[in-house]
Amino acid sequence: MANLVTLSRLLLLLVVVALSYVPPTPWQFANFFLIILIFASDGFDGYVARKRNESSLFGALFDIAGDRIVELTLWVVAADTDLVRAWVPLVFIWRGVIVDAIRSSNAVARGVAPFALMRSQFGKFVVAGKFVRVLYAVVKASAFAGLALQGPFPHFLPKLWGYVGFALTALTYTFVYLAVLLCLARGVPVVAEFVYSQKDDILRRPGRKQ
Repeated sequence: MANLVTLSRLLLLLVVVALSYVPPTPWQFANFFLIILIFASDGFDGYVARKRNESSLFGALFDIAGDRIVELTLWVVAADTDLVRAWVPLVFIWRGVIVDAIRSSNAVARGVAPFALMRSQFGKFVVAGKFVRVLYAVVKASAFAGLALQGPFPHFLPKLWGYVGFALTALTYTFVYLAVLLCLARGVPVVAEFVYSQKDDILRRPGRKQ
């Protein structure tokens, strides 16, 4: 059931993408609400898994994969429609590939959920801590929802946009760049702990001179 929730998020994502590329239409306002629903349901699948005792390594990896597909797709669409610079999605792609490769390989090797791999207290707080994870999701949802309004709002409600457009745009791009900073900040502990663990493994190898 939890995996179906994750799958439904991806189906809603397809609707958002399709609406992003149609000629100007009031239906594009729906993307604002669909994006909020997609991010809100991210926590719901985990709740369903725990409630129904369906937690599994596959479910955890599928959830992370779903998150990556959602955020990377939305960043690429935003760049392709000239709402953000190309370097923004590149940051998320590079960080995502590196971090997820480390976490997924270690998760498979140890048989534990990816977020359970963090060892340091700082890493647990920044990467696996509920507060930072929720904050990151809220920031990304706010950025994407704000970007979704940049097209239809001034086109269909020009007078209202004249009053709130500057403030809404400034707030939207504040969330965009805050999302970039949080993305990088949450990746650093994963890479640092991986490098440190590899150093320990090398030192423990048989025949290694101390």
